[in-house]
Amino acid sequence: MPADWGRCVLTIGVFDGVHRGHAQLIGRAVEAAAARGIPSVLMTFDPHPMEVVRPGSHPAQLTTLTRRAELAEELGIDVFCVMPFTAEFMKLTPERYVHDILVERLHAAEVVVGENFTFGKKALGTVPFLEQAGRRFGFAVDGVNLLAEHTVTFSSTYIRACVDAGDVSAAAEALGRPHRVEGVVVHGDGRGRTIGYPTANVAPPMHAAIPADGVYACWFTVLGAGPVVGTVKSGKRCQAAVSVGTNPTFSGRTRTVEAFVMDGDADLYGQHVAVDFVERLRGMEAFASVDELVEQMDRDVVRAREILTAVADGR
Repeated sequence: MPADWGRCVLTIGVFDGVHRGHAQLIGRAVEAAAARGIPSVLMTFDPHPMEVVRPGSHPAQLTTLTRRAELAEELGIDVFCVMPFTAEFMKLTPERYVHDILVERLHAAEVVVGENFTFGKKALGTVPFLEQAGRRFGFAVDGVNLLAEHTVTFSSTYIRACVDAGDVSAAAEALGRPHRVEGVVVHGDGRGRTIGYPTANVAPPMHAAIPADGVYACWFTVLGAGPVVGTVKSGKRCQAAVSVGTNPTFSGRTRTVEAFVMDGDADLYGQHVAVDFVERLRGMEAFASVDELVEQMDRDVVRAREILTAVADGR
């Protein structure tokens, strides 16, 4: 931490997905910081705490760390603080966690957390414990009720389940935007070009939350400002029909994310791209012939274009 770090309003959590519940929490922290005239700080962790607590149990990741920072900034957070989640950090007692991190290093004037927030060794720290510590060390605590709609409480766990089931519409409702998968475009089998549907084969990072096998209407965006040769430019949101699965018609075994970018043609190999999943069109199928597959793909593209055009028009 900077040596001259002043006081701040702090919100703490993994914030994977930065969903609507997180946005409510962050909004409270931003408002409190503005009222006090001090910075708002979001403290998150890397790697995911579960990977340290139980190695090998890392949950599917809804957002990369960089994407979380972007979304937090859009919501008004001044400082995005990444705490290395180590075995030593995991062993901090709730008392030391408060004294060493919140008081001595971050100088919290107020801490905004969800009502189910736990912290410290064996998750023994709770919101009531934090409130008691706040009275001792001179910081306020705001325990925010969890956001829910139609008996569903918005959480990263719920959204992961939606994505895993291919229900990207429900995931988008909870996220407040389509679920995004980022990755680098790599060389695939090159089969799509031979049947009139060249695709960008997107290799996502480890632990990325990939929707269930099927075909989806998506937005496709080349990230960054690097040069792209062709009609697909960096930052331009393009319509796409995206296949997730193993290509059973061709007896494929490797699960891939392949995007057919509509109305665009470019050499995308090596580009960092984002695929935003809007709606599932169908499940993955094995067709009796390539001609049958192409006929279905024709229908998929028409349907995807209809859905995405309606979304863009606000219908």
